[in-house]
Formats: sequence, structure tokens, C-alpha cells
Amino acid sequence: MTRDLTSVYPLKPDRMHEVCGAGALFFGATLAAQSEGAFVWVKERWQTQQLNPVGLSEFFRPERLLIASAKDQNEVLAVAEECLRSRAVPLVVMELTRELDLTAGRRLQLAAKTGKSIGLAIIPDGMGSNAAETRWHCRPLYDPQDSTGQQWKLIKNKSGTKGIWNVRWSASSHRINVVSEVGL
Repeated sequence: MTRDLTSVYPLKPDRMHEVCGAGALFFGATLAAQSEGAFVWVKERWQTQQLNPVGLSEFFRPERLLIASAKDQNEVLAVAEECLRSRAVPLVVMELTRELDLTAGRRLQLAAKTGKSIGLAIIPDGMGSNAAETRWHCRPLYDPQDSTGQQWKLIKNKSGTKGIWNVRWSASSHRINVVSEVGL
């Protein structure tokens, strides 16, 4: 297992990636923080949990976030594919509620490559597409002094080895820091 997070994060551009677990939204926010310019976050409108751009201001300026509300997962995929292909944004985050078939996953992968952008699918645990470049499982780590501790586990990597990292968000430097278990 690799101990060098920089070889796999920030995520490889021109690709689709997946993240699951209780820390998946945190993972998406840190990825957005390290991208340039505006980015798109797409989700189904029936989901009651809403993003609060002001609440995410520790990660990025709220005006950079474009939220798209789609009718269903098919519409989420259509919006995400168009955004990925357009070259208008460097990052598209999509919240999925059902598994992707290989065709849909491959279409997103080709759109990301065409648009030279990063696609991130937030997926339920136990799901995932064979087309994804990487798949991460993220969970918060308890620390009464700091709520930004996370464990990131790379559970699929088409380009190399897997790994597990304990990380913490640094608001002052706007980046992820790898920390030892003792440091948490």
C-alpha cells in the first residue's frame, strides 16, 4: 500500500471517480476547494438534505458553487455528462442514489476526457461502476478538538495501488494534510 497521498489526490483529471461513506461530502468539498473557478454539484431534487454554500465557505468561496437540481438520476447523469463535456467547469460532483450501469459510467468517463474535467460521483456504500478510475471510502474520525479528521481509503485504483490515509483539512493553507493516528 502506498503512503504517498499526493500520487492519487488531488484526483486525476479527465476521469470519473467515486466516493462513498459518511465522509463523502467532505471529500467532495475538499476536492472543490482545490479546483479552479466555478464547479457544478448535481443532485436529485427529491433529496431533502441540501448543500449550504455559506456553510462550505471554509473550503471555497460560495459563489463558485453552481447547484443543479434534477428530476431523477437519469437527469442527474444527463446534466453531469453535459457539464463534464462542455469544458466550462473543471469539476462536476454528482450525488447518485442508484448504481450506474457500465454504459452510463463509460459515457461519463468519455465526457470527462473530452471536457478535460474531473467527475466525482458520490455513491451509496457497496455500489460503484466498473468505469470509475478510483473509488474512495471516507469516514470521519472522532476528535473533540477538531472536526475535520477523516480516514480516506482508496478501495479501487485502475492506475496503481490502494491505500489508507488519516487526513485533516487545514483551512489556513486550504489543503489536506496527512496525519498519523497519534496526531489525530
